[in-house]
Amino acid sequence: MSKQDYMNTSVQEPPLDYSFRSIHVIQDLTSEEPRTGLRPLRHSKSGKSLTQALWLNNNVLNDLRDFSHVVSLLLEHPENLAWIDLSFNDLTSIDPVLTTFFNLSVLYLHGNSIQRLGEVNKLAVLPRLRSLTLHGNPIEEEKGYRQYVLCTLPRITTFDFSGVTKADRATAEVWKRMNIKPKKVRIKQNAL
Repeated sequence: MSKQDYMNTSVQEPPLDYSFRSIHVIQDLTSEEPRTGLRPLRHSKSGKSLTQALWLNNNVLNDLRDFSHVVSLLLEHPENLAWIDLSFNDLTSIDPVLTTFFNLSVLYLHGNSIQRLGEVNKLAVLPRLRSLTLHGNPIEEEKGYRQYVLCTLPRITTFDFSGVTKADRATAEVWKRMNIKPKKVRIKQNAL
């Protein structure tokens, strides 16, 4: 299968689903069997999955150590990973490893233990991220939570399972002007 054929067909592939498997560490994925759905997963000649979606929701993960390595063992084209579901785990931060998957368009992180709203900043480098969930994390209680996320990630179209409207964007822009101080431009003394 050519790379182009792969890009055209794998979006239709069912996810590699490790949800509800009591997984504590990412390395467990190599010995755990994924859940089977209505449609069978297709595999490459090397035995790796051809999917672009990885579901790890409803487990007990508290970090993503070795995530890239393990994903490369499971997926034929890990660079094309478009959907990662890490909802309902014990993650306390957004691991920078997630920002290495540039084709990521859907990221579910709801129902975790993410404490700092600033963690969202890491996701700004993902050019194709369109759908993000963070509700059910302690950061949801922070004042300006939705506005902060929409300012930081202006390309997302769905946040916490609700569409982002023009009014949401306008509100976020006003919030940003009122709450985020612009970086001061320093003028060199010699230039005056």
